[in-house]
Amino acid sequence: MFHTRHEVDIEAPPARVWAIFEDVARWPDWTPTVTAVELLDAPPLRVGFRARLTQPGRGPAVWQVTEVAHERSFTWQTRAGGMIVSGLHALEPRVGGTRLTLAIEATGLGALAFGWLAARASRRNLPLEAAGLKRAAEASS
Repeated sequence: MFHTRHEVDIEAPPARVWAIFEDVARWPDWTPTVTAVELLDAPPLRVGFRARLTQPGRGPAVWQVTEVAHERSFTWQTRAGGMIVSGLHALEPRVGGTRLTLAIEATGLGALAFGWLAARASRRNLPLEAAGLKRAAEASS
């Protein structure tokens, strides 16, 4: 198992950040860690919503939302290489904007065998995703 997280403050209200987040089809516009998205279910973001994401150096993966709290957080999961990978995306209001928390956790036999590779990629990608979302949200102010 591995777990990694990254936090950043964004000078935009949570509603604006959420609007960018929940538009999963446009993620390639603001983060270099997602090169293509195919929506498998129609928006809005909700439990059961699925999207196929393509990321650099990885094949496409289907992510399915397992929890959602509108304008506050969502978690989704994918399965690959004997791992269940969960991604948390959380927004917390703060004075002057929003605190963004991104976290990745992997469990399963694959996480024991290949977790160090996935953890390394996640530690590299989470700050890139957070920086991209920060730029997009602050630019739309």
